[in-house]
Amino acid sequence: MATPKKPFDTDFIRDLALLVAETDLSEIEVEQGDLRIRVARVVQVVAPVTVAAPAVAHAAPVAAPVAAPAPAAPAEAGWADHPGVVKSPMVGTAYRSPSPGAAAFIDVGTRVREGQTLLIVEAMKTMNQIPAPKAGVVTAILFEDASPVEYGEPLVVIE
Repeated sequence: MATPKKPFDTDFIRDLALLVAETDLSEIEVEQGDLRIRVARVVQVVAPVTVAAPAVAHAAPVAAPVAAPAPAAPAEAGWADHPGVVKSPMVGTAYRSPSPGAAAFIDVGTRVREGQTLLIVEAMKTMNQIPAPKAGVVTAILFEDASPVEYGEPLVVIE
């Protein structure tokens, strides 16, 4: 007669899954005796590619560049306290599209729905999709594509 198998400790597995989610790990594996449990999550990785601008030949001499005043930082422009601002949830590099050469997720004037992906912030080689916290129209994009962003930095305004 066959011995009935012991059921897995589902609470332990749930705890492992929660640990993976909370620590932003991609997987965790635990081995105890002849029992081995591996919990993994799917991580989408999109590798950014930097493309250099083509060189332009000038027929006439080019004047020396004139220093332009630096653009106002988003906080100085009053965006930090705007009720529709979407701030960066982490330090990383912000991208407007899912891959090089692909269309941007949003542009100024784009109507978005709650939960729609606005941009991606790469942090520690993990691509994190940043969703719209509410439905509305994008009125400002406050970052340059493939630029570093800080935690709490205003990125997009939705009204």
